[in-house]
Amino acid sequence: MELTIEKTLQEAMAAHNEGKLQDAERLYRLVLKSHPKHPDANHNLGLLAALECKTDIALPFFRAALEAHPKEGKYWVSYIDALIKEQQVENAKQAIQQVMQLGLDVKILRSWREKLAAITAGRGDNSSSPSQRQINNLLRHYREGRFSDAEALAISITKEFPLHQFGWKALGAICGETGRIRESLVPNKISVQLAPNDAEAHYNLGITLKKLGELSEAEACYKQAIALKQDHAEAFYNLGITLKELGRLDEATSSYQQAIVLKPSHAEAHNNLGNIFDELGRLDKAEACFKQAVALKPDYAEAHHNLSFILLNSGRLKEGLDENEWRLKAPRGVLRNRNFSNPLWDAQKSLQSKRILLWSEQGIGDTLNWASCIPLVASLAEHTILECQEKIVSLLARSFPDIEVKAEDRSIDSKRDDFDFHLPMGSLYRQFFSNISENFNVDAYLIPDPARVKFWRKRLGSLGKGPYIGISWKSSKVSPFRLKHYPPILEWSRVLTVPDVTFINLQYSDFTDDLNDIKNELGVTVYNFDDLDQYNDVDDVVALCAALDMIVSTKVTPLIFSSGVGTPTKVANWRQSSWNNILTNPVCSSAKMFNRDTWEPWDNVFKSIAEDILQVKDKIAPHA
Repeated sequence: MELTIEKTLQEAMAAHNEGKLQDAERLYRLVLKSHPKHPDANHNLGLLAALECKTDIALPFFRAALEAHPKEGKYWVSYIDALIKEQQVENAKQAIQQVMQLGLDVKILRSWREKLAAITAGRGDNSSSPSQRQINNLLRHYREGRFSDAEALAISITKEFPLHQFGWKALGAICGETGRIRESLVPNKISVQLAPNDAEAHYNLGITLKKLGELSEAEACYKQAIALKQDHAEAFYNLGITLKELGRLDEATSSYQQAIVLKPSHAEAHNNLGNIFDELGRLDKAEACFKQAVALKPDYAEAHHNLSFILLNSGRLKEGLDENEWRLKAPRGVLRNRNFSNPLWDAQKSLQSKRILLWSEQGIGDTLNWASCIPLVASLAEHTILECQEKIVSLLARSFPDIEVKAEDRSIDSKRDDFDFHLPMGSLYRQFFSNISENFNVDAYLIPDPARVKFWRKRLGSLGKGPYIGISWKSSKVSPFRLKHYPPILEWSRVLTVPDVTFINLQYSDFTDDLNDIKNELGVTVYNFDDLDQYNDVDDVVALCAALDMIVSTKVTPLIFSSGVGTPTKVANWRQSSWNNILTNPVCSSAKMFNRDTWEPWDNVFKSIAEDILQVKDKIAPHA
């Protein structure tokens, strides 16, 4: 039956195209006789009626087609055209609103608007646009933050005036302001369709698309906004954000710079431009940008925090550590999810007979690195509590037996009465500045499980002759900035081809392909312990690091494990990185930094590390 219907429909359409309208009508009706809801047959019969100016007869056919297939744009076009010809203005408006809410790409909105305006003008009805009172009421609600009232008015206006941009533009803004980004997409698209020369409409759509992760589409919207309004500073600024996320740093730089030319007081543009210079290792330019941002906006916490790393990198420790405290005030800062009732400790207050809570604010690598300062604060307080990630509790409890170590539990923050002051661990260096210097080094302070160290030494011995060198080469978190710290594994070839060395994998994820490349390209086996959960079983990984003879690493967490237990650690480091500072570098004297400048290849670093290994490897005592 379906094949017969399809063949009949094809014959009907052929007759229709050839102008044999009576034959076409007969065949379409034949289709409907066996398939009354067939959308194309209904639609095309409606078209035949419309050709004879019988739009009143065409309308039921168009409605039937839409009932069968409500998302077909051409059916809506025919239906709305027929309604307008029949001067059914209200029905046409309702149909147009449905088309818009469905998000259908209909190109004739302007034509419909003109036709409806002509009809209403002929009737002496000037209500093709919302009244100034309606507009003012909606804007007042919006500006005063009464978004529910504003939204109700916006929806009402889109129903009454579906071809007028204002209601749709307002509805998109309200949805965006209330965090309903996905819901704002359709009204913002309609706003652009209704007013294609409105730069702000394109800009608003760009903002929505950017938040939805549609970066290329957002870029196009911002560029169209700029084409329509060449002094649109915010469009240049947001284009810069989008281009940076797309990895096109040169273009992003130009966009931010143009935003600043148009609006020199744009603190956020200065800050973001500084972030690009930071990523490129041009720290002098980054510093100037961050300083300009905070000069324009003194309470701009993010810019202060960014500036802190530049200052620390250049050795201005006191100034940098002071600026770093702004991280506590940032909207996405470390205090945003903490709800303590007791105050922060500022080192001016005595801890004699007092209890202090130290709490982890970053990842486990930072926590373990900053833990080197725990004895300093513990010596001042009557009781010290360290709250940290659960998987390092046993390690830190063993390493600092005179304090209380417990797993983090933010749910009880406001109910706690077991401390008098609290301090995030990233503030320890500032509070004990007189105890540290740019060359701050300490002895090993992490104590591994001795039984597990013995186990790993025996297991390493079963692999063959040492020395045993662990390697860790990249973070599990990937971003354009992070990647600059992690050269591809085959660039390690000078280290990996040092003879008579047994290499051990210290990566916890995404390492299989790299290990295969090392084997296939360099002929070197890097051993991996499949039964060791290197992500969760930190205590055992630290024991393995203690059993190894040496570690070679980029700036990733295992170097903190190894240097913290006193294992010689060679660090491949990017000198111009804002991560190259006292807060992020290992503090133990067992760590040795091998620095690469931005303008030189990583090969120079690995050549130096390989030479260092060759000098000491024959002096390493064999494992018992």
